[in-house]
Amino acid sequence: MQLVVRLIAALAFVAVALPAAAQDRVRLLLDWFVNPDHAALVIAKQQGLFAKHGLDVELIAPADPNAPPKLVAAGQAEYAVTYQPTLQLLAAEGLPLVRVGVLVAQPLNSVAALEDGPIKTIADFKGRKIGYSIAGFEEALLGAILEKAGLTLKDVTLVNVNFALTTALMSRQVDGVIGAFRNFELNELTLAKAKGRLWPVEENGVPTYDELILVTKRETVDVPRTKKLLAAIAEATTWLRAHPDEAWTIFARSGKDLDNELNKMAWRDTLPLLANDPAALDRHRYEVFGDFLVKRGLIGRAPALDTYLRQIE
Repeated sequence: MQLVVRLIAALAFVAVALPAAAQDRVRLLLDWFVNPDHAALVIAKQQGLFAKHGLDVELIAPADPNAPPKLVAAGQAEYAVTYQPTLQLLAAEGLPLVRVGVLVAQPLNSVAALEDGPIKTIADFKGRKIGYSIAGFEEALLGAILEKAGLTLKDVTLVNVNFALTTALMSRQVDGVIGAFRNFELNELTLAKAKGRLWPVEENGVPTYDELILVTKRETVDVPRTKKLLAAIAEATTWLRAHPDEAWTIFARSGKDLDNELNKMAWRDTLPLLANDPAALDRHRYEVFGDFLVKRGLIGRAPALDTYLRQIE
């Protein structure tokens, strides 16, 4: 009888221990500090959805926003959140990265100006100052946007405002900015008792692209693990859209300094922008944007799509 009891106890212990042992540890590097753009990732972790799919996911905010995809390419983490244009630029440099999923399948980037300022249309920027943060890429976007309005970069003065977009606008240091995320900067202006005017890049001469994507190292793509990751993200997205207030409370309590008015406003504006299917891939979108990068002089030749795109089915 004692032997039977011990055997039952041992089997019960194994049954409890097995799920924990089956957890696949994953390091996922974010593109920036935690914010509502990462809503599906945070909810998937906090609600145990990653664990449900057999994953133990560590979400890591980077000290250097440029580092995550390079660290993944070097094998220092399994996945990174980055941007479609960044991936295509890095792929052109030969970094062994592949896109395996998407979090936000449309641009967030915009040109913004104060509503009560002198800029009512893009053409009004002639002779004015425009702030930017990322040399090269944002200049290329702005060049295309200005050209659609009959201007060129020579018609404006560019000012590097080092990500202080709202401050630069409010202080009248510049007349407009490129790089304003439509779910954040307008809300920052609102909190500062100001109103902004916004021009989405994809409606003003720039091909549409995926804003936030997931990448992994090309030579070590783990398809079963990636399927689990994307399934958990899809489940989290469905749940948080159905329970936005409860999801906000969970998000706000999940980390230091997240529970503030800007994040709460951005949360409202971000949820409709989250990708319905994180496994979806529009190859034509990448082909068109690759040609755009070549035309704007950012890369010499667009890399073959199959070298940096992977459909996870």
